[in-house]
Amino acid sequence: MNKKLAIIALIILVANAYSCGSKNVVQESGTEEYPHIEPEKPTRAEQVMKALAQAYPNQIESVEFRSDEWAIFMRDKWYYYAGGRILPENQLENVANFRTYQFYGYPKELPPWKGPNPEEIARFSNWTSARNQSQVRRSNFFLDDLWQASTRAETESRLVRITFLGRATRVHRLIREKVALVEAQILSAAKEDVTVQTWINNISSLEAYTWRNIADTQSRSYHSYGLAIDILPRNLGRRQTYWLWTSHHKKDWWNVPYSERYHPPDAVIKAFEDHGFVWGGKWPLFDTMHFEYRPEILILNGF
Repeated sequence: MNKKLAIIALIILVANAYSCGSKNVVQESGTEEYPHIEPEKPTRAEQVMKALAQAYPNQIESVEFRSDEWAIFMRDKWYYYAGGRILPENQLENVANFRTYQFYGYPKELPPWKGPNPEEIARFSNWTSARNQSQVRRSNFFLDDLWQASTRAETESRLVRITFLGRATRVHRLIREKVALVEAQILSAAKEDVTVQTWINNISSLEAYTWRNIADTQSRSYHSYGLAIDILPRNLGRRQTYWLWTSHHKKDWWNVPYSERYHPPDAVIKAFEDHGFVWGGKWPLFDTMHFEYRPEILILNGF
């Protein structure tokens, strides 16, 4: 009996020694043969094209890397990143004829006001003159196809009449439900916040669709797709709302602090952002009356 116990004990001892030795070998070989490698960060092209596919799932069918470029497939056609120009395959050879889309940084909260530094001042001061002189326009191929709105007649066939905060206007039919959700959220906030109700009561004009280019540019405005809304109060109280208007009487328009700009209530801004709109008050070229439907911008910035 003692002999059997001795044999069993020896077997257990050998097995444990083998197990420990094997574990050490695995750990050491794992360290040597499989070192930790940081995953590659996605390129800007990949980020943008995937954000577009996520933002417009009913229009964009797929996104993939093809022909050494990120592309999205929509309405039987491939659109390529093309340095941020989003061009169909048959326009890639004309890439130099178009300016890029703006897929910009957009903060979740309005950052504390600070005056621009000398480098920013130089850039801002050039924008007004460069804006008037630039003849390079943004490519409309992608947006025209995305919204099926390539001409004024086709665009107006896609519009629907709505009432928003008591004012009649027209928007693209594909964002009608989004606009209704924004309105419902604003009206809900107004029940608890007198500032929001006062803002609603003091609205003077509310304009969505209008066929035009962005002021002083060759690029088509989001208003001309029925995707933007401008909301102005009865009285600005000597405050500024749009950088270009301000530049007509104040050369250093970039030095206008938030306290001297017209801002809608925070709850109003949040209602728009919650449903895919960006607010022009967060742009360097401020446009505080302006909201436009750009869910891809919010996705790119982690909203």
